Amino acid sequence: QTVWMECVPENYLRSLRITPKPEENAVHIRLEADDPAMAAVTICRDGGIIAEGQTDENGESTLTIPAEKLRLWSPEEPFLYDAAITLAGGDKVESYFGMRAFGIGKDEKGLPQLLLNGKPYFQNGLLDQGYWSDGYYTAPSDEALIHDIAEMKRLGFNMLRKHIKVEPLRWYYHCDRLGMLVWQDMMNGGESYSPLSIYVFSNLGLRIKDDRYRYFSRSDEAGRTHYYEELGQMIDLLYNTVSLALWVPFNEGWGQFDAKNAVRLLRRLDPTRLIDHASGWHDQGVSDVKSLHVYFKPYRFKPDKKGRAVVLSEFGGYNLPVAGHTWNAKNFGYKGYQTPEALGEAVKTLYETQIIPARRAGLAADVYTQLSDVEDEVNGFVTYDRRVEKLPEALMRAIARELKGD
Repeated sequence: QTVWMECVPENYLRSLRITPKPEENAVHIRLEADDPAMAAVTICRDGGIIAEGQTDENGESTLTIPAEKLRLWSPEEPFLYDAAITLAGGDKVESYFGMRAFGIGKDEKGLPQLLLNGKPYFQNGLLDQGYWSDGYYTAPSDEALIHDIAEMKRLGFNMLRKHIKVEPLRWYYHCDRLGMLVWQDMMNGGESYSPLSIYVFSNLGLRIKDDRYRYFSRSDEAGRTHYYEELGQMIDLLYNTVSLALWVPFNEGWGQFDAKNAVRLLRRLDPTRLIDHASGWHDQGVSDVKSLHVYFKPYRFKPDKKGRAVVLSEFGGYNLPVAGHTWNAKNFGYKGYQTPEALGEAVKTLYETQIIPARRAGLAADVYTQLSDVEDEVNGFVTYDRRVEKLPEALMRAIARELKGD
């Protein structure tokens, strides 16, 4: 993560939360400081002031955006407003926000869908682990962060699932300004996994309650407590991200426990976003979506018995090693190919025979595995060094148009 040092006055702004309320033509500001009252809040766009106000004794202020100045944020139009907050002691912070809202609702067929600004919006995404061949968890430059987002947007995707990693805030800023929705995973935890682990149960098609801690390698009470602390820290860090649409507290049962409690905490700390409480496995039936990972069999859409929106949160993962651009000799993926032409034809068939029909039947979102190769995993759209794109732009953009319904 990026760190810095700066000199601040005695009364300085410790934290800032910006909550857009597009249904009310308003934005809510909440700040923390020793003396948060009477802070000046200014909302601008293109150098012009469109709203001004002051915080109350609790450090809160709600400003109305004039109707003629209201523009909603979306991947197609990532419109951002500038915000400046100046405390009584002189400390000034400049930030930004977008007017958008996420939710669940029914489409014209009566099927539950993900909503963006009150309307059904199909989220066509990629799994993004954020690894780099020359920096591991650290991107080599700001331009490299931009590259991944911009290239996937060019291919027709409108969402990235940031997989079990929190990026520097620059990455989220680029998603905000370029127009790329984000699903944010919480990091996995727990102890070593025994033979009687979640994998055994899931491979047998069994789903167990996640209060049976030993099966999820979560017997350590201190570790479970620490999970909630870090979950809260992640929410605080990323709360102002405009593009962040959905939280994923647990993935495939890794370190999963008491998902109902995690959902309650998420709802309390951030009621503005959707939740996928158990991505892939061990659904406890408590969040906004029914989340599936399907790799080894054809996917056919089935409505959720609980009436939730259904998302295919992982699928695909077809692998193609590219000579001179691999990390080692290993070649992991869920279905292997030897030429770009064969890979392209397989991906085209996968979307045309499974994903597009599922979308028409009621699927609310999809997440292909994955954006880039990652060491042993060579199932990315691009190689680990980002030098070779394996699939043609025309193919992926045509698929995206079909999924969008254009």
